[in-house]
Amino acid sequence: MTPRRVIISGGGTGGHLYPALVLGRKLREKDPALELTFVGGGRDAEREILAREEVTYVPMRIEGLIGRGRRRLRAAALLPGAFLKSLGLLARLKPRLVVGVGGYSSGPIVLLAAWGTIPTLILEQNVRPGFTNRMLVRWVRKAAVAFEASLPYFRGKGVHLGNPVRPEFAALRPRESDGRLSLLVFGGSQGSRALNRAVTAALPHLAGERDRLTIVHQTGPVDLAEVRDAYAARGFEGAEVAAFLHDMPARFGAADLVLCRAGATSCAELIAARKASILVPFAQAADDHQTANAAALRDAGGAELIPEAELTPTRLAAAVLEFLARPERLALMARRLEPLRKDAAAEDIAALGLELMESRR
Repeated sequence: MTPRRVIISGGGTGGHLYPALVLGRKLREKDPALELTFVGGGRDAEREILAREEVTYVPMRIEGLIGRGRRRLRAAALLPGAFLKSLGLLARLKPRLVVGVGGYSSGPIVLLAAWGTIPTLILEQNVRPGFTNRMLVRWVRKAAVAFEASLPYFRGKGVHLGNPVRPEFAALRPRESDGRLSLLVFGGSQGSRALNRAVTAALPHLAGERDRLTIVHQTGPVDLAEVRDAYAARGFEGAEVAAFLHDMPARFGAADLVLCRAGATSCAELIAARKASILVPFAQAADDHQTANAAALRDAGGAELIPEAELTPTRLAAAVLEFLARPERLALMARRLEPLRKDAAAEDIAALGLELMESRR
């Protein structure tokens, strides 16, 4: 009997990969004999995350078409090879389902699968769909979306099921107050120079409350030494500064307030964990989709939104000091995130995927 095989494609960043891994685990939980293959873009962060998982991983030489000049030409030149490799994978593996989790590396294999009548499913984690998913929507069977506001983009194929996050986030309980404010800062798996520099520049404005602040800061590998030195120079030697934090659910659990970008998975994790946040959307994000994500949490009352252009040391420090002065806001914001939660997202999306697999028969 031919084994049931599923290809999950996309990624490039933790924001795409973590939902893919959560969905893969849930599919295997429902069908332990299922064979999973992850197809990605071969980025270092992607390889590092997947190296810790017991999965079959196939890197694809491909780049995004959004851009100009030589970059766009190089991306176009790589496309034929990506389509040929995708065609070979489909012919060899004969998958029963192909899932695209966003990112340009999902485009060729999902499109070819759809043209070949293999059931296809895409996940859209952002309020505003990315370029690849907008191109694929005409061909795929179904789209699982994280936000209800995304449904009009998907021409009746969208299903509002949420964004799969690691179950450890949903299991977190409110942190008991100890009179201090525990602040978690991160800018994604690669870090954010804008956040790193804004936070370190804000430290002199927070010096008077140093004894009431606990700071954990994920910098990314490039800025680690600079940020670590800045904390020491400004008298915050007790801050924990690291290039990457592998135990992020535990870090969320220990935090009162999170300062981060507004990537889809970060927002989903904040919702699942019910953590108050200050969100600074990445200004160069395609179609400004991070601002739309952040606005969804802000409008629910669970986050503050500071545009990157307005991220000054004084404004950032003032926002942190406001939470120190009014800690009751943290619990209120956490409660207001509750209606956005979709704790069964992975379960429901896996069930939809299995339903699509059966429909082919």
